[in-house]
Amino acid sequence: MEELSGHPVFYELTMDEMQLHSNKNRDYAQGGDPLGNFNRVSQIKRLYPNLDWASPVGVCIGYMLKQFDAALWMLNQGYEGEVEDIDTRLRDCHVYLKIVRILHRESQSQPNVKA
Repeated sequence: MEELSGHPVFYELTMDEMQLHSNKNRDYAQGGDPLGNFNRVSQIKRLYPNLDWASPVGVCIGYMLKQFDAALWMLNQGYEGEVEDIDTRLRDCHVYLKIVRILHRESQSQPNVKA
């Protein structure tokens, strides 16, 4: 292997990120497709082509779908996550859905606010 010439902390941070990626991927994939969460959520989004996924509501729902899919995958595969467990992911869904409700209400009461 070629000798590394960059800053040593850069490599330390990179190794930390690699470990975090591995831990999170174990949570999201658990023996399935390493990119399965992205693929499944993108399939869900395709079901709603008229929803503006770049709007604040669309972004918030996208974040919620990522967490909901992770919880569904864990339930489907029969495991708890290492980084975040099923309960943590579902709690995040509650938070995101409340934010969607707030954004939607604000857009209804203020015509200049885009949901």
